Amino acid sequence: MCKSFLLGCCPHDILASTRMDLGDCPKIHDLALRADYEQASRSKDYYYDIDAMEHLQAFINDCDRRTELAKRRLAETQEELSAEVAAKANKVHELAEQIGKKLAKAEQLGAEGNVEESLKAMEEVEDIRKKKSQAEQEYRNSMPASSYQQQKLRVCEVCSAYLGIHDNDRRLADHFGGKLHLGFIKIREKLEDLKKSVNERREKQRLEREKERSERGEDVRRVRERSSERDSRDRTRTRRSKSRSRSRSRGRRSRRSGRRSRSRDRQRRDSRERRRDRSSRSPKSAEKDRRKSSSVGASDGDNGSRDEGGKEKYNKES
Repeated sequence: MCKSFLLGCCPHDILASTRMDLGDCPKIHDLALRADYEQASRSKDYYYDIDAMEHLQAFINDCDRRTELAKRRLAETQEELSAEVAAKANKVHELAEQIGKKLAKAEQLGAEGNVEESLKAMEEVEDIRKKKSQAEQEYRNSMPASSYQQQKLRVCEVCSAYLGIHDNDRRLADHFGGKLHLGFIKIREKLEDLKKSVNERREKQRLEREKERSERGEDVRRVRERSSERDSRDRTRTRRSKSRSRSRSRGRRSRRSGRRSRSRDRQRRDSRERRRDRSSRSPKSAEKDRRKSSSVGASDGDNGSRDEGGKEKYNKES
């Protein structure tokens, strides 16, 4: 399916029956499909304008190459003019083109029924004709008569057709109002419109991608902030649990040391009390204690002697 045909800008249709007729398009041209596309494109973008833009760009590039080639050929075949004479000749060409365009516009307005605008365009044509006559006189005076009689050609920048400096207004009007020239104008204007729409879409898509990227980055930043907050809370809980365990261990150690210190205190207190009791006893009680201890020692000695005597008696009897 020809995407350019769907958008109404296929060069095979626009330039049909002209000097640059391209023949039939190798792709399908169907008016029913174009109607279906126009209806469907209102709700969905099929990006056919990109294909049509590439098609028209390739065609215009080929036309521009032919234009440059024609200019080089003219430069090789025609007599080279000085810079001053060339500038005067270009001025004549430009005024002739303006006359041809104005005449073509006036005819079109008259055919559409805009009589007043058509008459206004014809008045502008008369003013341009006067300027052209002066420019031709200056050009004629700047070069020999033999050279002036030669046809000086130039290439149309729009459709690459040849234009002569001595062409009359009718010939120029036919060219600028002809199907070939107007067809190339239509193709070039459509190409510019397609470039503009495609660039706008690409810019819109770029902005959307940047927006999505920024939103994605914002989400990532939020997730990182939340994770960092969780990590900080976890670290805080860990520090608190560690401090609690340390405080518990310190409490256990302090309780153990307290119990040990209390037992030591009791032992010290008991020893002090015993020393104090000893020191507080009277000399009589001390003497009694000494006697009691000595008597206990003597009784232990008698018992020992008795035991020895009994052992000897038992040995004799045996």
